[in-house]
Formats: sequence, structure tokens, C-alpha cells
Amino acid sequence: MYSLLRRRLESPSLGGHYVTPGRTLIVNNKDKDKLELERELTRALENKIMLLYFGSGECLRCQEFAPILKDFFVRLTDEFYVERASQLVLVFVSLDETEEKQDKFLKTMPKRWLFLPFQDEFRRELELRFSVTNPPVVVVLKPNGEVIAANAVEEIKQVGPACFRNWQEAADLVERNFLLAQDFDNVALRSIMDPIRRLKYKLASNKSRKGSKDDYEEEVFS
Repeated sequence: MYSLLRRRLESPSLGGHYVTPGRTLIVNNKDKDKLELERELTRALENKIMLLYFGSGECLRCQEFAPILKDFFVRLTDEFYVERASQLVLVFVSLDETEEKQDKFLKTMPKRWLFLPFQDEFRRELELRFSVTNPPVVVVLKPNGEVIAANAVEEIKQVGPACFRNWQEAADLVERNFLLAQDFDNVALRSIMDPIRRLKYKLASNKSRKGSKDDYEEEVFS
């Protein structure tokens, strides 16, 4: 597979697991962008804590946990909540029986999630490698491939986004104290869009709380 993920799974702590090169990660956005080139994968994975989420849209426990994981991930990576996205990447490893069920589940999940193609047999290899028998399972990996947590589901439920700080310290991540060139464009765009996004959230909150057109207009034009 891509070398960065391969290095993580080939690390001594994981038993030197070998992964065949030439596989792809897919971004859970509208266009389902594929990350195939080394530089694309490097940008997506390097110096980040990786979460491998093993789950299924048909599993009742997964259905209960998925909204919690979604909120956890969004609060750490969405610029509405944080000034800069945390050094975190999530790869969904589907345990669904069909691709249609996988796609149905992913439609409700964050667009920044990554996932393996349904036809990729590497999903099964990962399932066996991490002894996944009772989903949901969230494996937390350091950038060097060492396991921080074999299953962080309960930690995420009980501690919430604060547990990322514990993982960050355990992983000894290199702090990002500078912006890459492409990040400046993102910051500029965010500075323009933030007031609009915040107004949208504020209006949505007021509409649900007050439920009247007059209050809606007063909020917008006051």
C-alpha cells in the first residue's frame, strides 16, 4: 500500500506486517477524491495520529457510537471549533456486507474521513491484524506505527476530544508552529467565510429556539 501507512503497519510493534504497494485511499467528499500519489498521501498522513475505525452501518453498537465519533472528529478538525485542525486522520475500515451499505453510512459522516475502496482486500487484512471481533473498534496509531490504544471506543465516549491531548503526548508529535504555503489560502478563505458560517449557525439556533419569522429577520438585520 502507500508507503506511509505501510511503514506504520510494518513497524516492529505491529510484527512487520507487509502491505503490497499500489493501493488507494478515498476522501469521503462529494467527488470521492482518490489519494494515490506519494505526495498526496504524505500530506494526508504524515506526522498525524491515525485512527482506524472498524465499523458497520448495520451494527447496532456502531449505530450508537457513530454520532459520538463524528462529533469527536469534527470538534478536533473543523475550523468552526478550532483555529487549526488537529494532527489527526481517520481511516474508515468498513465491515459492511455490501458497498451500498458502506456508502449509505459514509453519507452521514465527515467529508474529511478517508476510507479504503470496498473491493480492497486489505480491509480484511487489517481486520485480522487487529483482531477485530466485536465492533465498533477504534485503533489509535502513532506516526511511527506503534499502537497507542487497541480500542479507544470507551475512551472517546467518556473523555471526548480531550483524549486527543493524551494521544498527542504519547505520540510525541512535532508541533506545527508554521503554515505551509497552501494553508495561507485556506486561512484567507476561512477569514472571509467565518462570519457567514457563524451567522448560519446562529440563525439555525435562533430559528429552532424562537420559531418565528420576526425573530429570524430581527437577528439578520439588527
